[in-house]
Amino acid sequence: MFPRLVLAFLNHVLASDDWARGRLIGFAGKTAGLHWGERLLLLLTISEQGLLEIAGKGTTETVGIRLPDDAPVRLMTDRESLFSGTTISGSADLAETFGLVFRNLRWDVEDDMARLVGDIAARRGLQLTRQLAYWQLLAVSKLALGLTEYLTEESAAIAHRRDVERFCSEVDIVRDDLARFEKRLEKAAAAQKKRAA
Repeated sequence: MFPRLVLAFLNHVLASDDWARGRLIGFAGKTAGLHWGERLLLLLTISEQGLLEIAGKGTTETVGIRLPDDAPVRLMTDRESLFSGTTISGSADLAETFGLVFRNLRWDVEDDMARLVGDIAARRGLQLTRQLAYWQLLAVSKLALGLTEYLTEESAAIAHRRDVERFCSEVDIVRDDLARFEKRLEKAAAAQKKRAA
């Protein structure tokens, strides 16, 4: 059921972007396999309209797209790292086209909401959603900052960065002093041997 929902969403977004479908129409009949780890998630065929369909059984993939293991996290936090962490095998032209299309494909949420509730309500609803998301993000970042400050300053459970840097520089000084002392010992031992000889 999940693959069909993903496919329906992708086709919905593709249907609103003529340029994206135009790119895919050139590869009509070709098949792409979407893998996550060792599992094949979707095997999709490009239709004559530039949309995606679930491929029939026994269809071989023209291009294989393997997502990184942390794909869901990357999708929500850093889309570019998702694309850079994806490995592709098979047809280079089709892989490049898929990369171009899905890197630049955008869902116009406001337009879809406007069809349901009207233009003004869609605009206001989206603005409210963005503000709520911003407030949540701000609250989480302030909580993380406060927790970091507590752990480094108040409870000293974690060393502060400046303390770690100071410790490292002091270790470097001791190491250099020790190296100089060893050289002096070697010279003194060599001088002692000369005198003894």
